[in-house]
Amino acid sequence: MTTWENGNVRFLNEQPNYDLTYNDVFMAPNRSSVGSRMNVDLTSTDGLGTPLPLAVANMTAISGRRMAETIARRGGIAILPQDIPADFVARSIRRVKGAHTRFDTPVTVNPTTTVGEAMNLLNKRAHGVVLVIEDHRPVGLVSPAEAEGVDRFAQCHEVMTTDLTLVGPDASPDDVFQALAERHQKVAVAVDETGVLVGIMTSRGALRTEIYRPAVDPDGRLMIGTAIGINGDVAGRARSALDSGSDVLVMDTAHGHQDPMIRAIGVADKVRTAFQEKTGRRIPIVAGNIVTRRGTLDLLEAGADIIKVGVGPGAMCTTRMQTGVGRPQFSAVLECAEAAAEADGAIWADGGIRHPRDVALALAAGAGSVMIGSWFAGTHESTGAMLVDHDGRLYKESFGMASARAVRHRTRQRSAFERARAALFEEGISQSKMYLDPQRPGVEDLVDFITSGVRSSCTYAGAANLEEFHEKAVIGVQSPSGYEEGRPLQRSWT
Repeated sequence: MTTWENGNVRFLNEQPNYDLTYNDVFMAPNRSSVGSRMNVDLTSTDGLGTPLPLAVANMTAISGRRMAETIARRGGIAILPQDIPADFVARSIRRVKGAHTRFDTPVTVNPTTTVGEAMNLLNKRAHGVVLVIEDHRPVGLVSPAEAEGVDRFAQCHEVMTTDLTLVGPDASPDDVFQALAERHQKVAVAVDETGVLVGIMTSRGALRTEIYRPAVDPDGRLMIGTAIGINGDVAGRARSALDSGSDVLVMDTAHGHQDPMIRAIGVADKVRTAFQEKTGRRIPIVAGNIVTRRGTLDLLEAGADIIKVGVGPGAMCTTRMQTGVGRPQFSAVLECAEAAAEADGAIWADGGIRHPRDVALALAAGAGSVMIGSWFAGTHESTGAMLVDHDGRLYKESFGMASARAVRHRTRQRSAFERARAALFEEGISQSKMYLDPQRPGVEDLVDFITSGVRSSCTYAGAANLEEFHEKAVIGVQSPSGYEEGRPLQRSWT
């Protein structure tokens, strides 16, 4: 097999003299000694060392406490948006840090909560139940089965089932799975020795707990990151985030290769250094977004550890159509990853992820982790309210972080005139429907889908971990019809 080298990536056929998107490329299989995809280690290569190379984008419509808890339990990390007030960020971080690393946080109500209110809360998580608690102790649960045909003003204690599967906080996933199978129930409720609620776990959750490792900080608590804008009180925001327990600082702006970003990284670096001197822990700084070698090297030199790569590929982004600025994402990741490696840094591939193959291709190109935004918007755990269209399909609204909607929120402290002026210049969609996939309505379902594909990609490449994957992957260039040929058919072609 003849291959052409481009940095650390091998190409099956000669690389064209134009930039490539994820759709433009594919991977060729290699001889492999990796016996099972479950033997593949997906630990990120970005220096964070999260068990999965997945980061949830710092978008207001997507990333919040529920998302952060859930993704961290399965090995990834979520980044809280920069638009959230500092005190709210601090509370969210503390709640994530206080969450159990194995048992999920349930939606809870009290016995006098109405059935209608309980059912409205049901879509906050993917468990399909609402737990009724009294004095911090579980007394029953309500699911759509108990609520069916019941007056919405009835109280939960009137309809709840009290037949609960109770387990201890140290119960193994196998113990939980077996207990639920024997009792033919969906959810196990974990309580401590005094009967106080610890969390819940479904049968599928038990399986996932066995498969995935949580992303935890040195104290064994779930990891979470915080985005900070490059204007305003950068030092104050960074200090508040670190004091609250943030594991990553993400210096975030649409155009990362600019002097204000360089200055903001310097400010955050000083805060980070003071925090390290006090605690002995060095917190990584992520900065972006950029798409060039020069941009990567400049931000790393300024003090960043990880560079966020991507301008224009996101589903909510209109930058390329409005400004002509951006770059096809696969080539941007390829070039920036090579530059970062030369400077002992790393990159996150941010944007353009629509299929598991895109995650695999970004990692093959050298990304240390992959950031996902809009794909995660249509899940139970995203921050938006659950809505129903005229066909009865569930969806959530998403919007770009440079859209007029986001700008209005970000400038809410300014004068009416300044806000109106800022709203004239938007780059991004202000309202988009992100439908829940009936087969994968929760972010964990999507994580299963993604990691299954990436693990298989590694076995095809003959790689036991992501470092080997980047070294061994062979990339080919294909025509649009080549891409279409690989798409599955939902119905017969006749």
